[in-house]
Amino acid sequence: MKKAISILMAFTIAAALLAGCNAGTAPDTKATAETQAESNEPSKQADEAYSLKVGSLKGPTSMGLAELMDRSQKQNTEGRYEFTMVTAADELLGKIVSGELDVALVPANMASILYTKTGHGITVLDINTMGVLYGISADDSIKATTDLKGKTVYLTGKGTTPDYALQHVLKANGLTTDDVTLEYKSEAAEVVSVLKEKPDAVGFLPQPFVTAAMAQNDSLKIVLDLTKEWEAKAGTDGGSLVTGVTICRNEVLKEQKAAIGTFMAEHKRSAEYVNANVSEAAAMVVSAGIIEKAPIAEKAIPYCSITYIDGEKMKSLLSGYLKVLFDMEPSSIGGALPDDSFYYMP
Repeated sequence: MKKAISILMAFTIAAALLAGCNAGTAPDTKATAETQAESNEPSKQADEAYSLKVGSLKGPTSMGLAELMDRSQKQNTEGRYEFTMVTAADELLGKIVSGELDVALVPANMASILYTKTGHGITVLDINTMGVLYGISADDSIKATTDLKGKTVYLTGKGTTPDYALQHVLKANGLTTDDVTLEYKSEAAEVVSVLKEKPDAVGFLPQPFVTAAMAQNDSLKIVLDLTKEWEAKAGTDGGSLVTGVTICRNEVLKEQKAAIGTFMAEHKRSAEYVNANVSEAAAMVVSAGIIEKAPIAEKAIPYCSITYIDGEKMKSLLSGYLKVLFDMEPSSIGGALPDDSFYYMP
């Protein structure tokens, strides 16, 4: 058990140039010509020289960047990048506000909170991770959300978005906290300990904690995928269960637009590579220090909902998700629904 907790804890878990023209003497003309030539493509030259500072959380969002991180380390990317990986979302947000990061991969609701707190100073570029929350148990009788009636569910993060997401799905299936007992633990390792002691208990955990727990206790299995349960009851306006989004400071988006466009293309390529080449990507995930063991990474990747969604589809999915959270608890997304400028439309 110490080994299981150790593995789980290891996971625990952002230039315009001068222009001028003067038909003076030969030396002046030469200087002016050089200046004018530079002014013809100021943003392109600025973008090519700019190293984009990108931050992410240790977990699925960073896993989607693994291929790009690997190529960047080998100096084999179109853009230039400096990557920072942290374990706490608050640290990423602080680095965005201070300007230490240009781009950050953050929880979806925190992007909305930051949008409000910065006076609309950031923009969402894409969705990088969909739902990563799963119900695990040794109880084979659980096939759907309604089967949780009379059960005790163990999870972490009271008052966090995973908590709200689970309660939303329970409510959508006609259940309340009178029907299902929610018991909160301080960390994932505690949930795993309970599941070992009580075979009929149900735990809700995010990846890659789920895979690590199942690797250490072969009686556990995934009994519910919260994303599928959400989408089954979402209707036309419910969006989907969105875990992570990529945000950018608006000053950077304005001044380094080409660099951001390059990053978005390379981010998409990286996410697609990770999903299509799981074994190779698992090695990159380990090399980047995201997960300690390649076998765990390889098993977890297919369940991490790594994706790349931008444009209108991103807006539709994300706005629907934020609306659900707002209706449950407005403060969970910063007290107000973001307006259209929150969503980047390239």
